[in-house]
Amino acid sequence: MALAKTKAVALFGLNGTLIDVEADISSNLPNFILVGLPDASLSEATSRVRAACTNSGLSLPGRRITVNLSPASVPKRGSSFDLAIAVSVLAASGALNQEAAGEWLHVGELALDGSIRGVNGVLPSLLAAKELGWSRFIVPNENLAEAEVIEEIEVFGFDHLTQVASFHGSDVQPLAAGNEAKINREQQSNQLCYSDVLGQPEVIESMVVAATGGHHLLMVGSPGSGKTMVAERLPSILPRLTAEQAIETAAVESLSGLPAGISFDAPFRAPHHNSSASSLIGGGLSVPRPGLISMAHNGVLFLDEAPEFQQPALEALRQPLEAGEVFISRAAGVARFPARFQLIMAANPCPCGYAWDPTKRCKCVEPVKSRYLNRLSGPLLDRIDISLRVNNVPKAMQKERGPVSSQLRERVTAARDFGAARLAKTPWRLNAQVPGAYLRRQWKPNGNATAALDKALERGLLSMRGYDRCIRLAYSIADLEQVASPTAEHIARAMYLRGTELG
Repeated sequence: MALAKTKAVALFGLNGTLIDVEADISSNLPNFILVGLPDASLSEATSRVRAACTNSGLSLPGRRITVNLSPASVPKRGSSFDLAIAVSVLAASGALNQEAAGEWLHVGELALDGSIRGVNGVLPSLLAAKELGWSRFIVPNENLAEAEVIEEIEVFGFDHLTQVASFHGSDVQPLAAGNEAKINREQQSNQLCYSDVLGQPEVIESMVVAATGGHHLLMVGSPGSGKTMVAERLPSILPRLTAEQAIETAAVESLSGLPAGISFDAPFRAPHHNSSASSLIGGGLSVPRPGLISMAHNGVLFLDEAPEFQQPALEALRQPLEAGEVFISRAAGVARFPARFQLIMAANPCPCGYAWDPTKRCKCVEPVKSRYLNRLSGPLLDRIDISLRVNNVPKAMQKERGPVSSQLRERVTAARDFGAARLAKTPWRLNAQVPGAYLRRQWKPNGNATAALDKALERGLLSMRGYDRCIRLAYSIADLEQVASPTAEHIARAMYLRGTELG
């Protein structure tokens, strides 16, 4: 009897479990058995592994092979276990050094000719394994670039099973020598710039305030007024992501099957208005997958024609907007995905879009107008910090270009740096993230500054949540001016940006 084992990792959401891949070869009738709660695609690994080994000149013994994936209570899914299974079986047969094989965690899918194919989720798999104390990894060469982003680990990428076998002490001739992939850390800057926007200085300045504090924003205006153009350029004035944030975002993208790579620019996601709630929030039958709000983590989610989105999809955004994360429950457990994004919504004032356009005649009757904008529910709008009315640009202003995005980014970065001292001893990074109770208890401006805000609250023009959001906005405006505490002028500006009506 021969026994050997190596390591793999099982993902559920972004959380991982270290798996012992144990192989036993006995003198019973020839068979290849895989146990340990594998799903259908993983159960087929026995056929892939046997063919890959045979075609690589590493034939398996004609005896009973039993592979156990432990702990058996953890569900295992997908083809990423192929390489670990092959290594453990070859080590048990004596073709590889058992001690060397057991020191590495293996991730990769095997083709029938022995080639190692890339898989989704390598970055979150290695991050989870590192948190659990593992630091030595072998991955497909195709996934090496994303794996190398993680610091303080040892990682190698290979193209073929024979290369892995040679690495672990086999005398087999390595095939298809791999070219090591290197991550390109030189990122191209965002080509979109606010200098392309003509005649909307107030709107652009509002976007600067939104970028400073991470505030959610709604723009309502006629078609052609520039709403989409302004929203698409918001990432160009957001500060570059930190290394930690870039890895968080890349981990979600890796799990979603997007091309591997690390970008330090804030992500921008703009789903079509026919997107379902599951595509936005995340879902899946047995294996939860991240939705677009998680793929916009640390960046911007733009909903153009927001009233045209399905009502369940819009209402599903309410909880993630407050919590900054989303939980998806399935029979196998609960998967958590990060969802700290900045929501930008754009809408027309009516179905035809010309209710506010003095040059065109609106064909919508009042009940239709009200019904259209009421698709954006009160609880959702209450979570929006800034509501803007975007008018068409007069002919006289159509030659007035907006500021250069790089200059605006410098203002936003300086404002965030100024506010960072106030946020340093808290768990929050942006003004928009500070809870209302903490805000009122620790950072409430003096009574003279909030007099107008208090009166609006008493008259029912603002909810308590709206009151808190005005104070957060005022702090962002004050940070832009390098002022420690908001004044009455800052509060007034915040109330204007907050708005009370759409019509």
